[in-house]
Amino acid sequence: MASAVVTEMPEADLLRRFEQVPELVNGDPWLLHRGRFLSVDLLVSLGSVPYYLSIARGRIAGFERGPLLMRPWRFAVRGGAEAWRRHWERMPPPHHHDLFALAKRGLVTIEGDIHPLMANLFYLKEVLAAPRRLAGAR
Repeated sequence: MASAVVTEMPEADLLRRFEQVPELVNGDPWLLHRGRFLSVDLLVSLGSVPYYLSIARGRIAGFERGPLLMRPWRFAVRGGAEAWRRHWERMPPPHHHDLFALAKRGLVTIEGDIHPLMANLFYLKEVLAAPRRLAGAR
């Protein structure tokens, strides 16, 4: 029943949920500790809407909605709105629960220098899954 509610969520509501990532991450002491060695700029696209995140020692220091011309990033994670919607359900279905499961099915693409992603994999997976904590909240 809960997944039907999330599936019907309009794209604007999906974007609002993602825009809460800085508060979700910066308010989580364990997640900040886990990402304490990471400083990177990355791009996350939700459908046609790009977001530029600047992470400084695990804290989201910058969060901008684009498109922004000539805005540099080290790596990008791009996915359609439906892929993110399913990924952010409280209990995602199989093949939607994990960033690499989404990539394997072709629902998201990961591009650029993936070294910072792989070196901080658990932290970044939790950052990109943070809107899942808002599932069911309206």
